[in-house]
Amino acid sequence: MMTLDAAREQLGFHSGADPRIDDPRWENGHLSTLRPYRGLRPDVMANVMECVDSIAEHLRDAAELDRHIVSSLWGIVHFTRAWALHPEGMLKRNRLITAEDAATLEEWLSTLSYRIALLLDGSGDEAGP
Repeated sequence: MMTLDAAREQLGFHSGADPRIDDPRWENGHLSTLRPYRGLRPDVMANVMECVDSIAEHLRDAAELDRHIVSSLWGIVHFTRAWALHPEGMLKRNRLITAEDAATLEEWLSTLSYRIALLLDGSGDEAGP
């Protein structure tokens, strides 16, 4: 498991918030894999979930949440839905994503957002929806 600081930094790359676009981690960031879309990357989503595992204690127990972490998580969920899953999002509108990939991505986001919600509510050890 990575440290809180490492997970925080990695989430910045996954959300596209980290300004270091020449860093190789930028290309393997979750939102970067959607634009341009080259197919789903299970390894990237696994890394997002590893980041969530690493920040779980912070989300569950911190008196004050790290704004960068929350913003990164919100950005990952929001922009994935807007770009890839919304009917007028760039991937569906331009017929770049298959129905199967969209269903898989929806499942990933559902699992991710459910886990985040549980952690923010003070639990988070339960399985996904």
